[in-house]
Amino acid sequence: MGIDKESAADANLQIGPTTLGMVRIYVESGGHEIPMDFEPEEAEEIAEELRASAAQARRQASGKAAGRSRGKSGGGGGGKAGK
Repeated sequence: MGIDKESAADANLQIGPTTLGMVRIYVESGGHEIPMDFEPEEAEEIAEELRASAAQARRQASGKAAGRSRGKSGGGGGGKAGK
C-alpha cells in the first residue's frame, strides 16, 4: 500500500492535546490502536503538511474537472500552471 493507492480500510482518527502538553493523533482500525504523541512544534509541521497536501489535491481535482468539461483527456491543458 502506497500513499497514492486507494484503500477500502475504515479507521477512526482522533486528534487532541494530552495532559502532558503533547498533541496526540490516535488511530483505531480493525481492533488495532495507535496513539502517536508529538511535541506542539511537530504537530504544527504536520498541520502545515496537511494543508499543503490538501491544496495540491484541490488543484489536481480542479484541473481534472476542467479537462473533463472541455472534453480533454490525459495530462495537458485545463489547469493553471505556476500558481
